[in-house]
Amino acid sequence: MARLLGFQPKAFAYIIYQMPPTVKYTTFTIPKASGGTRTIKAPEKRLKNVQARISELLQDCISDINAQRNQKEKLSHGFRRGHSIMSNAYEHRGRHFVLNVDLEDFFGAINFGRVRGFFMKNKSFALSERTATILAHIVCDRNSLPQGAPTSPVVSNLVTHILDVRLAKLARRCGVHYTRYADDLTFSTNRRTFPDEVAAINADGKWVAGAALLKVITQAGFTLNAAKTRMQLQQSRQDVTGLVVNEKVTVRSEYFRETRAKCDRLFKTGKYVKKVATRSSDGSVKVTEQEGTLDQLAGVLSFIDQVKKFKTAPNKKKDERLSGAEWLYCQFLSYRHFYAPLMPVVVCEGKTDNIYIRCALEALARSYPTLAKQEKTKVELKIRLFRYTEITRRLMGIAGGSGNFKRLISKYSEIMKPFTAKVERFPVILLVDNDSGAKDIYSCVKEKTKKSTVDGTESFYYLVDNLYVVPTPLTESGGQTVIEDFLPSKSREEKLGGKTLYLGNGNLDTKKHYGKSLFAEHVIWKKRKEIDFTKMKPILDRIALVVEDYANKP
Repeated sequence: MARLLGFQPKAFAYIIYQMPPTVKYTTFTIPKASGGTRTIKAPEKRLKNVQARISELLQDCISDINAQRNQKEKLSHGFRRGHSIMSNAYEHRGRHFVLNVDLEDFFGAINFGRVRGFFMKNKSFALSERTATILAHIVCDRNSLPQGAPTSPVVSNLVTHILDVRLAKLARRCGVHYTRYADDLTFSTNRRTFPDEVAAINADGKWVAGAALLKVITQAGFTLNAAKTRMQLQQSRQDVTGLVVNEKVTVRSEYFRETRAKCDRLFKTGKYVKKVATRSSDGSVKVTEQEGTLDQLAGVLSFIDQVKKFKTAPNKKKDERLSGAEWLYCQFLSYRHFYAPLMPVVVCEGKTDNIYIRCALEALARSYPTLAKQEKTKVELKIRLFRYTEITRRLMGIAGGSGNFKRLISKYSEIMKPFTAKVERFPVILLVDNDSGAKDIYSCVKEKTKKSTVDGTESFYYLVDNLYVVPTPLTESGGQTVIEDFLPSKSREEKLGGKTLYLGNGNLDTKKHYGKSLFAEHVIWKKRKEIDFTKMKPILDRIALVVEDYANKP
């Protein structure tokens, strides 16, 4: 087991058997939204490392088992690769009835014996008694799965699979759909009446679990939390794992409105607050306001975006406008990356250019105190290199290249209009290759600056607000350049697999040449410690000049 997980047996044995029980976990409580508290057990660092590796291994096992069975898992959606609250909710959209029931003390109901017995008796594992015992010792604490351990989710899914199979059979027999997300079970149907084997209305007019459902849950070793049983009809809002499913999967309207209000506050003042509910020991709830962070708001907007584009067409048409949620996210990204970045931002034409700039600054940090800070052997950049992602491409229309730069320059004033916050500002620098591809950019710069001539001969061009364009320096004879020209010729001449570097704009012959991506990753990045980046100084000088120029502006 130790060697399989990449540990020395002696150290592995210490973690499992000799580490004092009081050291293995740190226990604390957090308030539940529904009332009361939830006990969390955070494993000790070394134990957590072991559990994390076992979790990955078991996830691999699940993938193999499903592949052998040609099974596309649609029952359990919690803590599984390729599954989420969105895939869980998607199975119940547009239904007349949506029933939610909850298992009580889910992890606590899965004890040492159940875990050990599963790994011994399950045909897909059939582990020896000793191996199963070791596994159970690693994943259990005080005879149950601890909530907070990396292994608890995946082990609970394995042990609970038999419950899923039995509930799926019951659901098929009754004409309903079934899914589970951790301890949250959902049943839905378009039948005119809901099957009473699964749930029915009692004498008090409340929906309760049916006898057949209770029997399956009890036989599987679990207990139903009756207080959380709820039926949702199509006339009212139906939600599954926190997402609305009446017609399509989406977020609650009030959740989006609150997010929009936070963004509006941020754009106008540079700050926003979020409400935090804390529950005291007597059960009372106190709501306070705390200043939120950009990361927190980015996480909320990313979540909304993921939900709204789940199972939708992957690409929009060019003339199709962004939805309200997408436009809000786009504005936030523009605020964060361009209006109020925490340091100067350099936007290169491609991902490979970021690697060149980073490596050059790490090597020459002491020469550029405004761009980088060196402490002993560690270098911390004082500029941020803009990173292209699918989100920046889809929402902001920024994916690198001269065409994207031209659009950004022409719309920059419009992009900045919604923002009035009085915050510290830093320059946004577009670094462009000084070749024929820059012609359209220069024409746009000329229009913005009203200069009579813009031909790439100047060190930088100030456009509007905090936006600059920096071209790579021309040759001494006035010839065109690209950023790779400022890397050592020795590096550019290096061969990979017998192939030479190709920097042209035509089609690359893969039999003879390799491209910029491989060059940046396998030549420049891997060998950055031994490369002389002195030739990059003219470019870094220009970036430093822009930082100084913007700092001196009123």
